[in-house]
Amino acid sequence: MSTFLSIYVSIISLGVIFGLTGLLIWCLKDKMGIEEGASTGHTFDGIAEMNNPPPKWWSYLFFIMVVFSLIYLVLYPGLGNYKGLLGWTSSNQAIRSLEESQTATEAARETGQLVQYDREIVKADEVFGARFKELAYEADGQNYRAIADIALDDKATKVGQRLFLQNCAQCHGSDARGARGFPNLSDADWLYGGTPEQIKTTIMHGRQGAMPAWGDSLGEQGVQEVTSYVLSLSGRKVDEVEAQKGQARFAVCAACHGMDGKGNAAMGAPNLTDGIWLYGGSRGAVEETIRHGRGGVMPAWNEILGEDKVHLLASYVYSLSNN
Repeated sequence: MSTFLSIYVSIISLGVIFGLTGLLIWCLKDKMGIEEGASTGHTFDGIAEMNNPPPKWWSYLFFIMVVFSLIYLVLYPGLGNYKGLLGWTSSNQAIRSLEESQTATEAARETGQLVQYDREIVKADEVFGARFKELAYEADGQNYRAIADIALDDKATKVGQRLFLQNCAQCHGSDARGARGFPNLSDADWLYGGTPEQIKTTIMHGRQGAMPAWGDSLGEQGVQEVTSYVLSLSGRKVDEVEAQKGQARFAVCAACHGMDGKGNAAMGAPNLTDGIWLYGGSRGAVEETIRHGRGGVMPAWNEILGEDKVHLLASYVYSLSNN
C-alpha cells in the first residue's frame, strides 16, 4: 500500500470513529431548551416526537465499542501500513511461489511473528494428522496400505474426496471430469498411467507437458496434412491423399506418440487413436495444437499436502475409474 493510501485509510478510519463519538456526545446534551420527556411540538400521523436522550445502555455500549476499536487498531494491523504491536498478520503476504511461502513461514517463526494461517495449519495437523495416518497406514503404523485397498474403504475415500474438492476441483471439476486442458479423471484414459503407483507419483511430484510447436518446421500445408492423418487415426473422415502425406510427416511426432499413434505414458504423450482429446478434437483445435504446441502443468502436491494426504487422495482418484 502506498504512503498516500495508507494515510488516507487511517484518516478515514479514525475520522469515522471520533466523528461518531462526537456526534453521540452532542446528542447526549439537551439542545432543545425543552423539559426532558416533554413533546417537541413535532407530530406526524398522530405520533409526537418527545425530547428524550439516547438510552443509557446504548450509549455505554457505544463508548465501550469505541474503546475496543481503538485498542484493536493499536494491537492489530488496520490503519494503512501500520503492522500493530502484536505483529499479527492473516498470512504471509506478497508470496509468489511455494519456496517463498516456506521461507516466509520459517522467518515468521524465528522472529515470533503471529501468522494466523501458519498457526491454523499447525493446529490442523495436530488435530487431524493422526486420523490421516490411521486411514493411510497398515495396523503396524509403519507401512502404507495398498491404494487399491483404500479405494474400497468408504471412510478413507470420503476423506480423499474432501481433499480432492479442496485442492483439485478448481482444475479437474468437482465431478473430476475435467475441462479443456485439464484431464478427465473418471475415465480409463491416463496420460502418465493409471496404476495406483503412477497416480500417486503424478500427485506427489506433478507433471509438465511439453508438446512442441511444429508450425514453423512443417509449414501451413504440413500442419494441414499432419492434422488430417492424426484425425484419421481415430476413425475420422478426412482427405485420404492429404492424410497419406501427413503420415509421411508424422515421423517427427512418432518419437513421442509412437509410430502407431498410441502414445507413451512414460512421456505423457497422449493416445491419438482413441478419440479422447485434452484440448479439443475439432479440426481447428488439433491444428492449433500442432501449430503452436501445448504446455500444461500439473503442480506437485507433496510439499503442500504431505505424503499421508497424497496417499489418500491418490486412492480416491484411483477409485473414480476402478470402482
